[in-house]
Amino acid sequence: MGNQEGLAVLFRKKRYIVLLLIILIFLFHDKLSFQNVQKHGNALIDRVEQTWRGLKTPELAGVEGQAVLIMDRDTRELLYSDHGKKKMYPASTTKILTALILLKKSAPDDEVTVGDEVLLRTPDESSAGLVPGEKLTVRDLTAAMMLPSGNDAARTAAAYITELETGERQSPEQAIAYFAKLMNEKAKELGAVNSHFVNPHGLHDPDHYSTAYDMALIAREAMNLEVFNELVGETEYAADLEGQGDHLFQNRNKLLNSNGEWYFQGANGVKTGYTEKAGYCLVGSAVREERELITVVLHSTEQGVWSDTVKLLDYGFRI
Repeated sequence: MGNQEGLAVLFRKKRYIVLLLIILIFLFHDKLSFQNVQKHGNALIDRVEQTWRGLKTPELAGVEGQAVLIMDRDTRELLYSDHGKKKMYPASTTKILTALILLKKSAPDDEVTVGDEVLLRTPDESSAGLVPGEKLTVRDLTAAMMLPSGNDAARTAAAYITELETGERQSPEQAIAYFAKLMNEKAKELGAVNSHFVNPHGLHDPDHYSTAYDMALIAREAMNLEVFNELVGETEYAADLEGQGDHLFQNRNKLLNSNGEWYFQGANGVKTGYTEKAGYCLVGSAVREERELITVVLHSTEQGVWSDTVKLLDYGFRI
């Protein structure tokens, strides 16, 4: 075991004592009464988090993401967090929640008919190439969202679930608004209380935000679903539309590409994201020796989002 790794293990074992001491120092220094702790809670957490980062192994010093974390999937223990509860724009990692709701409220082999909602596309947005009138399964639709990051597929999921819930076909705009309510309800149910969603795809809206911590909670729940877990670990997926032609969906997650620069052994998900405002985002997941970690990187750079995630996973599996 190297010196840095040994120090990391030592810090992890004693982290609770160290964090308690840091909190007490801040309380004493700022002359905060315990009655004011709740009022100043978020600021105190940020300051403790910043100090705790200084105790971490230097290998994470170069992480470019503005908000990152590592979570143990089984225990929900945070192994590392840097601005983990700061409100950020999640971009297409939003689709994890969309897929979660779709799979919770329908069966994988249920048939979905693509409607006019796919015509609401914006220039240069990511698309799965769906067209009105196509029929595909819920499994296919989930793959169309999660692998090529199809905004068209996310809109179709919203329209489909809204029709199931209300009993009638809604306009695309009405369906998106209704589905957003379901998203916010599910987020709060999972404990993702610092998030607010207004669409199923993650295109920028000032009122559409989340946190690294909340996205980890959402991803953790989604990865518990067998179909979701299976799909996000595939590098490609072929949808046979029964005589309508095939779709071949390629996964944008470079952690899964065994021939690529950013391949990570044991990687099994989960979702990329990008908008100009959100920067490059990635919710990652990997399994080694029956231990599974979830990482979140928000607002990184085009290359940094991959190097950040690899650093976080490497660190998480060593401590």
